[in-house]
Amino acid sequence: MKKPVFSTYEILKTWALNEDIDRRWIDWAQEMMEAGFESDDLYILAGITPPYNQFELLELTNSVLQDLGLVFADSEKVIKNYAYSIVKTALVKPGDHFSILEELNRIYYALDRDRNYQDFSMLYYAKDDLNSSPDQWYWKSATRENIDDIIKTEFQKYTDAFEADKSNLLF
Repeated sequence: MKKPVFSTYEILKTWALNEDIDRRWIDWAQEMMEAGFESDDLYILAGITPPYNQFELLELTNSVLQDLGLVFADSEKVIKNYAYSIVKTALVKPGDHFSILEELNRIYYALDRDRNYQDFSMLYYAKDDLNSSPDQWYWKSATRENIDDIIKTEFQKYTDAFEADKSNLLF
């Protein structure tokens, strides 16, 4: 079986959190087609244009995910894989760690303050405070000088723990 394109992690996270279906889904469908995946419903999804009817798209996207064998009952695992994918990307391609923390903070609250994402939420607020002030009260000993190193260290710890348990992997 072919391995889905990288953006599949985000699409499955969107599905698991019951977020609106938007342009990302259409872009993903096109990427999947380019990668060689085939499904009548995938072709239909790839051609959808705004305005998006969420009721119709929900049925269509559920069908696409089933056709491609990408329906997972364990939403927690789906979200964990997405979080891993964005954190791993941030380690491999250093860039804006703040936007990654912001996304992980959204997940933290979307999951009703899930402890697995609490440190990322605290780092997000620490970094946010340090962007505009010399002080923060969210992460012990974090300063403007060391916050980026702390973030990288926490990202590395997260990916190491994830990779140590192969049962975490969706595909």
